[in-house]
Amino acid sequence: MDQGREVFTVDLLERYATKGRGVITCMAAGNDVIVIGTSKGWIIRHDFGVGDSNDIDLSAGRPGEQSIHRVFVDPGGSHCIATVVGSGGADTFYTHAKWTKPRVLSRLKGLVVNAVAWNRQQITEASTREVILGTENGQLYEIAVDEKDKREKYIKPLFELAELPEAIMGLQMETAIMSNGSRYYVMAVTPTRLYSFTGIGTLEQRRAIHFAWLSGAGIYHGSLNFGAQHSSPNGDQNFVENKALLDYAKLSNGAEVVKPSSMAVSEFHFLLLIGNKVKVVNRISEQIIEELQFDQVSDSSSRGIIGLCSDATAGLFYAYDQNSIFQVSVNDEGRDMWKVYLDMKEYAAALANSRDPLQRDQAEAAFSSRDFLRAASFYAKDALRTFLLRKLDNLSKDDKCQITMISTWATELYLDKINRLLLEDDTALVNRNSEYQSIIKEFRAFLSDCKDVLDEVTTMRLLESYGRVEELVYFASLKEQHEIVIHYYIQQGEAKKALEVLRKPAVPIDLQYKFAPDLITLDAYETVEFWMASNNLNPRKLIPAMMRYSSEPHAKNETHEVIKYLEFCVHHLHNEDPGIHNLLLSLYAKQEDDSSLLRFLQCKFGKGQENGPDFFYDPKYALRLCLKEKRMRACVHIYSMMSMHEEAVALALQIDPELAMAEADKVEDDEDLRKKLWLMVAKHVIEQERGTKRENIRKAIAFLKETDGLLKIEDILPFFPDFALIDDFKEAICSSLDDYNKQIEQLKQEMNDATHGADNIRNDISALAQRYVVIDRDEDCGVCRRKILAIGGDYRMASGYTAVGSMAPFYVFPCGHAFHSHCLIAHVTRCTNESQAEYILDLQKQLTLLGSEVRRESNGGLTNEAITSVSPADKLRSQLDDAVASECPFCGELMIREISLPFIMPEEAQQVASWEIKPQNLGNQRSFSLHV
Repeated sequence: MDQGREVFTVDLLERYATKGRGVITCMAAGNDVIVIGTSKGWIIRHDFGVGDSNDIDLSAGRPGEQSIHRVFVDPGGSHCIATVVGSGGADTFYTHAKWTKPRVLSRLKGLVVNAVAWNRQQITEASTREVILGTENGQLYEIAVDEKDKREKYIKPLFELAELPEAIMGLQMETAIMSNGSRYYVMAVTPTRLYSFTGIGTLEQRRAIHFAWLSGAGIYHGSLNFGAQHSSPNGDQNFVENKALLDYAKLSNGAEVVKPSSMAVSEFHFLLLIGNKVKVVNRISEQIIEELQFDQVSDSSSRGIIGLCSDATAGLFYAYDQNSIFQVSVNDEGRDMWKVYLDMKEYAAALANSRDPLQRDQAEAAFSSRDFLRAASFYAKDALRTFLLRKLDNLSKDDKCQITMISTWATELYLDKINRLLLEDDTALVNRNSEYQSIIKEFRAFLSDCKDVLDEVTTMRLLESYGRVEELVYFASLKEQHEIVIHYYIQQGEAKKALEVLRKPAVPIDLQYKFAPDLITLDAYETVEFWMASNNLNPRKLIPAMMRYSSEPHAKNETHEVIKYLEFCVHHLHNEDPGIHNLLLSLYAKQEDDSSLLRFLQCKFGKGQENGPDFFYDPKYALRLCLKEKRMRACVHIYSMMSMHEEAVALALQIDPELAMAEADKVEDDEDLRKKLWLMVAKHVIEQERGTKRENIRKAIAFLKETDGLLKIEDILPFFPDFALIDDFKEAICSSLDDYNKQIEQLKQEMNDATHGADNIRNDISALAQRYVVIDRDEDCGVCRRKILAIGGDYRMASGYTAVGSMAPFYVFPCGHAFHSHCLIAHVTRCTNESQAEYILDLQKQLTLLGSEVRRESNGGLTNEAITSVSPADKLRSQLDDAVASECPFCGELMIREISLPFIMPEEAQQVASWEIKPQNLGNQRSFSLHV
């Protein structure tokens, strides 16, 4: 291997990843998501794809100390299974990336889960499909969970190691959907055995390519070929090929043999954790190519690196100790594999893995190994290529299969010719008239002519294996494989060319989001200009790219391209996405000058919209951010906007008293709060002047004038020091006393006015007591139509009223209507509601009874005691007057309510029926003719 170029590199990803929740005990990764378990029963999920993390406490409600035994995450990063172990036994939990609360798998209580196999081919974000769990007791369980159901669909036992009970330490499952159902292949390992389980039928689709087992004797590894279906003597199918055992002694270099404590497998290498280092071993040559070391802090170095885990989806590896997470990146690990195969004399494999056009000539290697027949084939290829091209011209269009095969063969011959020309002529690359340049043109023309008949995948693999990147890009352009073209231009640093490809209408918009982080890092100006010119982009999907650009350092006078684009989105596109507004606010907050931040906070983005909001950012997030970045003026504005005026004034006083006064003046609809805010300002101003010269105290007192009379001297006196002289307050006290004197005089005037008004009211009451009305002798009662002044003994004691002389009692209203008392009572009782009528009749009855008692005791004459006893009757009579004579029944509310009454009342139904005209039978009547 070429030791000058590192294949695996180590970077510190997170130093204190547990956030104080204990130390790291286990870890899993998938799709740029890392989940770690801690010694205090917490699992912490870091999603580096969206830049988010969250913590879940699995020890809640469990007695004693708890620790996460194992944690597992699926390749998509959505599903997580974790086992917590403590004094109360073991519990296994399931949680989803969208959940805030985990779900305990109650049927697994007490079982320690050591391994999980995910159904990688069928799992989705919403459903786990079939998942296999291996326990410490050697049991296999199958579960399935749907995110929307918030619980497991089922949990059922599959298998148990009865003959040799051992802990299941590792599981892997591969599946395929066939016409007759799903087919499964499961590998399970224990400390001493490797078990394989296969379902009925065939697994024709290839899934996992290699496997490796860290056994006691060495690394047992091989290839998996699900299409082979080899059968064992007992009839079982076996898909394992090229089995091998890597002895640990090869890794010790003569020293004591040490078994690796953890392992991860890449395409061509084993990553083995031995002690505190990771040794990278080539799987083919079984040679150590690199040793990786980690930058640990002192408190973690004692225990060292705990373990390794891999993220197959992202193609990354991770190592972790008690506090830190390290990322191990792979840098084109297959680039030198051609040498490995060549050294092992596997020429076909070396040819398939060759990429660099300057690699060693395989013909010479074959010749030196005395393989003369193979060496001769390298020099007869020109004639063969010419023959094949002529053959293509003579084939009909119906021979599609043969055309594709011959075109692919010709492609490989062209590539071989190009490589041989490079080896023969060192100036071929720079000499435009060389045979190399001529064959390149001829080859590109051939690709253009045969683009529709060449198999796309096969041709691209050929071009890649021969290291012809430019021709690969050319062919990809012909086949409209825009992603490959863009990726090539980005690798070459050609951002403008990559953007030109993205401008094509046929390019999917998803590619713009995918390559946005690389493009903005490569050329921020051109990328942002391209974004601003596009009218179909969703700015929210560009946030990861913008955050990547913003995290890099920039010169002070350099235009911040992300801010420019965000301002374009906010002000020109009128974007209302809170994520966009929050990101722009965070970038403003990190600038040295806070003027842009203040303008942004004061801008009303919803202006012009019906009931539109003034802002779309999260005010709580904005407040936390501004406090963190110490943007105090912005914090004052946010406090005020959130109606937290006291906090706004308190913070403004630390910056600028003038700003605090302006904030206090903003409160207009709450006088008490406004006064309280001004008192806060006054106290601050006075405390700032405390202990200084007397003229400064006078300045503080002069502050009262700025409050427009809201504060008085007595309001601020408690804030002055005890040693302040009375002379300093003389002017302010006199002014305050003058104000109070004016207020007292005003109150006196108001009291005099009130007294005068009360006298006028009393005079009006006295005048009302002397009112009289002149009644015409012919005036009729409004109800009975008899004379009001009629003389008759029937009315003298009616309804408890005493007659005046020989006349019956009566009522006269200002409108001119007059009624006998008993007629008025009867009319009102008949026309009002039932409860009011009962009340009137009850008063009338009480008056009648009370009048009879008075007459009976006096035997027809009234004594002084009888006169005194009339007082209760007067009260009842007054109540009766209020009930029936508060207003004229013909002119008041009673008459208005009668409008809604029918002309014919229900009790008059019999009278109405008497007026009905009934038809008569005229059949028996004779008709006579009258002669005129």
